[in-house]
Amino acid sequence: MDSRKFLYDNNELFQSILLPSQDLPASALYVVGLPIGNLGDITLRALWVLSKADCIAAEDTRETRKLLEKFNIESHLFPVHQHNEHEGAEKVLTYLAEGKRVALVTDAGTPAVSDPGTKVVADVREHGYRVIPIPGASASVTAVSAAGMAPEGFTFHGFLNGGKKERAAELQKLINSGRIFILYEAPHRLEKLIDELSEAVPADRKITIARELTKKFEQIDSLYSPDLHEWLSHNPPKGEYVIVVDAASASTEETLTEEDRQWIDELIPLLPAGQLSSIASKISRFPKKIIYNYIVSKKNSQTTVD
Repeated sequence: MDSRKFLYDNNELFQSILLPSQDLPASALYVVGLPIGNLGDITLRALWVLSKADCIAAEDTRETRKLLEKFNIESHLFPVHQHNEHEGAEKVLTYLAEGKRVALVTDAGTPAVSDPGTKVVADVREHGYRVIPIPGASASVTAVSAAGMAPEGFTFHGFLNGGKKERAAELQKLINSGRIFILYEAPHRLEKLIDELSEAVPADRKITIARELTKKFEQIDSLYSPDLHEWLSHNPPKGEYVIVVDAASASTEETLTEEDRQWIDELIPLLPAGQLSSIASKISRFPKKIIYNYIVSKKNSQTTVD
């Protein structure tokens, strides 16, 4: 007998380490958080629930099957993803009506957080069935924990959506809030997001870029918006990204002179903000971030007037 399989029988998994036996009510949906990369991050409770679930609703059954095989777990899998979530929710409700325990998982992380699952959870709750969360790894919290930013709360936004104007407005709203905010991005869209962040984020707000979190080639870098393009030139897009933008800092007393503002204003239409702030900093001896913030503020005000 496989020793791993034995651990899932009769609460042995928990009894072996002197933890209380776990309840597993029937006719319930278990929202199970999975590792975001490193399988060592899976929890004992997640293993227990997956091993005892009558069926598992998975974003990608192929990926979930690999994880189950790794831990010697057998279960009936069926797909529930962004393209069939309505039908998937109906199937889950059918199983719950039969008194079954259903686990809901995505490829990585927690369902219904920038991943499919929201409709399933909402429908299950509306029909009066119990929804039981099984906490797991979170890419956003993992990135924040390594960013070294003020722990005064943050806004989780996930992926920016919409067209160019909608994205710009969405991003500006996050920036104007003054709070730490978190974005997700896929590798094929990273360059576009870097352009947007470089143009909009004030130069004094630290940006932490994390990719391949918990995996072998994990990378976490902190920098500022004027340096984003240079960073990208040395780090070709690869893997999934979590981007954390720091809270707005207290306003500085240093201000540009009227003379400096005049000649900088003349150059704003001619040069990118990052390049102009570098040149102007050398000439005026003001910090680059102060000049960059002035340029961005000036551009924003002109856009509003137009």
